[in-house]
Amino acid sequence: MSAARFPEARLLAACAILLATPALALEADCVTEPSRTVEVRAAVEGLIAAIPVDRGDTVKSGQVLVQLEAGREQASADLAQFRATMQGALRSAESRLAYAELKASRSSQMHEERFVSAENRDEAQTEKKLAEAQLLEVQDNQRVAELENRRAQAELRLRTVRSPINGVVVERSMNPGELADNRDARRPILKLANVSVLHVEALLPLDAHRQVRKGQSAIVIPENPIGGRHPATVKVVDPVIDAASGTFGVRLELPNPGQAIPAGVKCRVVFQ
Repeated sequence: MSAARFPEARLLAACAILLATPALALEADCVTEPSRTVEVRAAVEGLIAAIPVDRGDTVKSGQVLVQLEAGREQASADLAQFRATMQGALRSAESRLAYAELKASRSSQMHEERFVSAENRDEAQTEKKLAEAQLLEVQDNQRVAELENRRAQAELRLRTVRSPINGVVVERSMNPGELADNRDARRPILKLANVSVLHVEALLPLDAHRQVRKGQSAIVIPENPIGGRHPATVKVVDPVIDAASGTFGVRLELPNPGQAIPAGVKCRVVFQ
């Protein structure tokens, strides 16, 4: 039986050839970038007292990066804390109220037994109410002092700048003795980058749009001398095509333990 004489046989033979031939892998040029970059500024204006980190240092989230001069703020915080813990006025008001309550109780009893006049009884009751009002005022003042203490402590904390991320210092543009101006957006004190996880940015042609999906696995091959084959995962597939170039962007996430792969390295990505 000749395959040329039977179209069905020719179709089956063609399908067998296609199935036996491996599909070509989709590849594209790419570049690695930090997964997060942060410009560190002070929340308030102040003179820089210390910057305990420098370019290239690894930092942890919450680590102190910048310390502003805080002598006045520290003194205000200490005073506010002392006022919030003062107990003399409160103890005095409580004692005065206890005495007024006892006096009012005795006056009422003695009035019932006709030993004191109604005027003396009413006077004792009035003293009790005044003592209650005085205690309430002292308690209100105590609460205000506690709130002022919280505000003073918050203002003091603003003089210390902590790292918002785990990363490395990639730039330091100011030094102790300089004035940190939180209104100057052009000059951050430090720049941090998270390179323990890298973003891999790639541009693909329009006809590959249906071949790449979120969550897809890929292999990233950095240029020499870094080299190696590193697994990555597609995190973003741009839904908008650039009309001028006929391309769309893809972002992959590449774990980078030990920071073995520098950010900014050119690479090739092979989508699996």
